[in-house]
Amino acid sequence: MTVPGRLRIVGIGPGGEDWLTKEASRSITEANDLVGYSAYIDRLPHNGGQRRHPSGNGTELERARHALRLTEEGRDVALISGGDPGIFAMAAAVFEVLDRDPRWRGVDIRVCPGISAMQAAAARIGAPLGHDFCVISLSENLKPWSLIEKRLLAAASADFVIALYNPASGARPRRIHDAFALLREVRAPTTPVVFAHAIGREDERIVIETLGATDPGLADMSTLVLIGSSRTRLIPRKGAAPFVYTPRGTKDF
Repeated sequence: MTVPGRLRIVGIGPGGEDWLTKEASRSITEANDLVGYSAYIDRLPHNGGQRRHPSGNGTELERARHALRLTEEGRDVALISGGDPGIFAMAAAVFEVLDRDPRWRGVDIRVCPGISAMQAAAARIGAPLGHDFCVISLSENLKPWSLIEKRLLAAASADFVIALYNPASGARPRRIHDAFALLREVRAPTTPVVFAHAIGREDERIVIETLGATDPGLADMSTLVLIGSSRTRLIPRKGAAPFVYTPRGTKDF
């Protein structure tokens, strides 16, 4: 069944208008309704002709259903997601709803990509993702900790650079400590570690440490953590933080 409205799942990046793509900006401007987590909706300028539908954290499936119901009214809807909507975000929630309920499969849906937190953090410090890397969420909301441990160990053993999303929260402040304890069993203590907090926002903060010496408690839910591989290097700079990069190949030069 064809639905009269349309849905754009829009990534607004980690923060700041400079990281908002033209496609994302256009989709937001053209929308009748903005649906999203309240912290992301609040970042966007007000347009008097638009309706806003903010919601709390942890309600992703209901948020997706609400956006789809609005399209049945003929509304053009922008479902707002931080970073990139396809990375631990709202695009998967929408398609999960479609997979379970066929009535909305006729909706005109497009995913508008955004700059992810790991891309923004990497750009701030150099090129730590210059060679093979993987991305793991430490959140236990949708998977058991035993599976997270298995994936962390596999990634660390395979010598990937590792980007950690959702490293800590008020409900699970110790899991980042557990993750670092596991990584320290496999990786050298000199492995570079980056804590990138609130990249692109006013309270941005970047800390570059080593795996053996750092305090995992530096991470919170607004932090993206990067764990280097055995090849990741630091380039010292006078009067500035070092560049961090991972060479593109495995041969020395």
